[in-house]
Amino acid sequence: MAAANHSPSSPYSCAKDSGPVIPTTSLVTFLERVQETAFQTYERSKFDHKDFIDLSLKFDLSTTVKAFDEISKTENGSVSTKDFEEFIGKWFKSAGEDLVYVEPMDFETEPYGFLPKVENPEVRAWALEVHGLWKKLSREVSSSVHDHPELHTLLPLPVPGMIPGSRFREVYYWDSYWVIRGLLASKMHETAKAIVTNLISLLDTYGYVLNGARAYYTNRSQPPLLSAMVYEIYNRTGDVDLVKKALPALLKEYQFWNSEIHTMIIHDAENCNHSLNRYYAMWNKPRPEASAIDKRFASKFLNVNEKQKFYRELASTAESGWDFSTRWMRNPSEFTSLSTTTILPVDLNAFMLRMELDIAFFAKIVGDDAIAEDFLTASHTRKKAFNSVFWNENMGQWVDYWLNYGAEPKEPQTWEAQNQNQNVFASNFVPLWIDLFNSDTPLVEKVTRSLQSSGLLCAAGIATSLTNSGHQCRDFPNGWAPIQHMIVEGLWRSASTEARKVARDIAERWIRANHVAYKKTGTMHEKYNVEKCGEYGAGGIYRPQVPFHLHIFLA
Repeated sequence: MAAANHSPSSPYSCAKDSGPVIPTTSLVTFLERVQETAFQTYERSKFDHKDFIDLSLKFDLSTTVKAFDEISKTENGSVSTKDFEEFIGKWFKSAGEDLVYVEPMDFETEPYGFLPKVENPEVRAWALEVHGLWKKLSREVSSSVHDHPELHTLLPLPVPGMIPGSRFREVYYWDSYWVIRGLLASKMHETAKAIVTNLISLLDTYGYVLNGARAYYTNRSQPPLLSAMVYEIYNRTGDVDLVKKALPALLKEYQFWNSEIHTMIIHDAENCNHSLNRYYAMWNKPRPEASAIDKRFASKFLNVNEKQKFYRELASTAESGWDFSTRWMRNPSEFTSLSTTTILPVDLNAFMLRMELDIAFFAKIVGDDAIAEDFLTASHTRKKAFNSVFWNENMGQWVDYWLNYGAEPKEPQTWEAQNQNQNVFASNFVPLWIDLFNSDTPLVEKVTRSLQSSGLLCAAGIATSLTNSGHQCRDFPNGWAPIQHMIVEGLWRSASTEARKVARDIAERWIRANHVAYKKTGTMHEKYNVEKCGEYGAGGIYRPQVPFHLHIFLA
């Protein structure tokens, strides 16, 4: 039985949800009310819940709340579209007005040494055109956010940076890794460093890097790729000062991800205990940025504890960056069966391994041999855990491991083969991105053959899963740039001729699809349909976003 269907007990029993919850702000609570009214006022197709949680106040909160309570309502409690829009226009600044455009400090129309291996004139012209999009995405936090933070959900950041685009108006954590890769290809080293400065600022303030730079994201993080960002910048610039600045923050982040809520112990067949990581948001309420929709999904649950558990799963899935996918569902056909907190994800643990290796490397640079030795030891210990817990020899892949439901973090769980999720997801191949794995040529060739026979390789790239669920960009037939990059780069770094050939083929398919879509639409997209070259992806609770991360530079 595949682990996705293996449920030792009901995932939503009446056991009390006693995990941590981070308090929200009064402004966020009020904007959830505004969002709910918008949800009732507009047609579903014209409603984006995030637009209303991102509004900034023109006046103080108490006065605005009073005015909101005085809006005339019909007998059933609804508000007319005219009255609602007049209220929004009078009392709020538009979403996004708390960020202002700033000229990138190091942008050049055609940087010296830009993509030297790209010789095709048409592709080169396209790459330079996409490079020009950086000027459209450069922002800094407005002075109002610094002077009157109580009027905004946007959090103050010290320096300008890049935003993903469209509805994603603020800095996001793990997306920033690929933004930085693009910036480095564009020779925009100072802008890349500025992004790291902003993320370290969040880490210093909250003890972890937030999902995004909004007050409603303080309840969770995202996949921990800060160390990888610092490594890529150092590798390109040799900036030792950046390493010295980042190392204390990375040690703090490592401690956060190894806190009790994010770790579980697995006891393997050789009597070894392995401490591994999971996603676990500090939240058991509707996500403010999607509160109205979350409540509708939760309405099927009969009591408060069931709802709270579901809300924590929603937020934890958002922490994974994979919001949403059948990967996290005990029943792939039922969205409310999300059970992310009971999964040890193979890719999260690969990111933790990468962090351990990076910290060891940085510690060597600054001359702290004790820290370097500790983290090298930790990385080798985790590699053993990959072999014992995640590796599936028959599949030739690493797979997620499902925890027995209801277990306490401090209690070791005995490894069981049936708890490995044998469904195929692109995340099963992410460990290839880590040099400890891609340097093992026989292993790489075995995994490459598994990828080729997995069903994930399509005409326009790697599908995220084999299940067409309609959930966001993390299920079939959608392809997603971060996944393409990590797998392609892992294969390419290996010494295997076979793996490098597959890497080139995937990269060419993906770039071709991006190019065709760009010629059709004039922009980059968040996701693409890997069955149809040049078609962008679909599914999820919001429309496909443009422009999005400039992943073309990863080619």
